Amino acid sequence: MVKAFRVYELGGPEVLKWEDVEIGEPKEGEIRVKYKAVGLNFIDVYFRSGAYPVPSLPYTPGVEAVGEVIAVGGGLTGRKVGDLVAYCMIPMGSYAEEQILPASAVVPVPDSIDPIIAASVLLKGLTAHYLLRRTFKVEPGHTVLVHAAAGGTGSLLCQWANALGATVIGTVSTKEKAVQAKEDGCHHVIIYKEEDFVSRVNEITSGQGVEVVYDSVGKDTFQGSLSCLKVRGYLVNFGQSSGSVDTVRLSALAVKSLFLTRPSLRHYTETRDELLEAAGELFANVVSGVLKVRVNHKYPLSQAAKAHEDLENRRTSGSIVLIPDGEL
Repeated sequence: MVKAFRVYELGGPEVLKWEDVEIGEPKEGEIRVKYKAVGLNFIDVYFRSGAYPVPSLPYTPGVEAVGEVIAVGGGLTGRKVGDLVAYCMIPMGSYAEEQILPASAVVPVPDSIDPIIAASVLLKGLTAHYLLRRTFKVEPGHTVLVHAAAGGTGSLLCQWANALGATVIGTVSTKEKAVQAKEDGCHHVIIYKEEDFVSRVNEITSGQGVEVVYDSVGKDTFQGSLSCLKVRGYLVNFGQSSGSVDTVRLSALAVKSLFLTRPSLRHYTETRDELLEAAGELFANVVSGVLKVRVNHKYPLSQAAKAHEDLENRRTSGSIVLIPDGEL
């Protein structure tokens, strides 16, 4: 038996139940992993609250973790006991001391990267990778707007976009987060509670607008994000922390021939080769120092409900990692 969280009904952080579970042994093509660090992501909140559908109830939340392979299923080559591996997104279930995973879902973690760093960066970093390199390919001379610039994904987007030669504008909620966003490569930081971000973007760009907006906020920023775009600009919505955008009038896009997309990581890592290539580029940028990973908050895994509460109430910045109690 191992400890894991189970969710029997959708709702607030209180629905997370810390229980003993039996996970079995790996079958053919599977591995059993003992976790050293578990990533916490806003998508965990979406699933728990019902904003995103879960396959069934009860379920174990979590879509990102790093750990050591402790058992290997029959007929499997290329993975062995003792390997340090990471995974994200599929299958769900990382809020646990151990998990059975398809061997095809994991990527090797370089020896030079600490497990806590890897667990904090894989999902957010792969997200930043496809947003910047594939959904809209950022190039030198572009101007980009990043909402929630001090968040886990926002921090990486700002650093990476800056390294790619773009002018980076970021929005944040507090002066403290503005300092972090500046450190992470934002050339211009807008504290949206103190000033209108649309007016400031218009001022910064001399009325031209930006090539792309990366928006994980959703409802509260959607219309403003459209207004910030230049002709043929891209609004890339990849989250909805303020609520979903319910209706979109196509005529609003026609005003400037705008592009609107709602991408998902799973469609950019459908093949094993795509996953390995993206993870390799991400880890290389971490090792080289292009990306500095901010693990600003660490909680014991057993206190995941408290971590959810803090995340939802905007008490956090950067990445959040849950540490299995046996690893503390």
